[in-house]
Amino acid sequence: MKKRQLLIALTLTALITFTGCKTKVTRVGADETIDLSGRWNDTDSQLVSAEMIADLSSRSWIDEYTAKTAKKPVVIVGTIRNKSSEHIESETFVKDLERELINGGRIKFVANSLERGELRQERKEQQTWSREETQKRLAAETGADYMLQGSIKTIVDQEGKEQVKFYQVDLELIHLESNEKVWIGNKKIKKHIKKSSRKW
Repeated sequence: MKKRQLLIALTLTALITFTGCKTKVTRVGADETIDLSGRWNDTDSQLVSAEMIADLSSRSWIDEYTAKTAKKPVVIVGTIRNKSSEHIESETFVKDLERELINGGRIKFVANSLERGELRQERKEQQTWSREETQKRLAAETGADYMLQGSIKTIVDQEGKEQVKFYQVDLELIHLESNEKVWIGNKKIKKHIKKSSRKW
């Protein structure tokens, strides 16, 4: 009898423990802002890229270039360096920048160095394996006029369970032939983080 009671008690304890530790997942909108840790996240990436590209696209350098050449300027995104104190997925940020550049409609945009390598390999293979009328020419790429480069930096101030994180994103648009900087922009984000004293 005691063994049976012990077995029931152990089973109930295991059941309660298992139920209490169950992971709950709730689907949310991709555009919903959720800031759990205070670190750089998808919302920061989208917000910064949208604001900075909107500023870049509204400046006079585009009209000056178009008036001089009768063409839209061609831009390529170069290296965005992570100089911050945390891991930031810079490729996601670069893709956000590229999307904003293309969707703005005032600028033409070309593939970056990694993407170009795969495209060039495909064109080379077409010269051997594809029908002549469908082959894409070699050395017919559109060259970029400008390169967008930049960095992400952080300053962290902490006292006890409170922390202030300051992010600064600096971007520069540089003419590829003359090295002239035609646009410099920055965006700053400040986060005040309070850690709960509750222990789970």
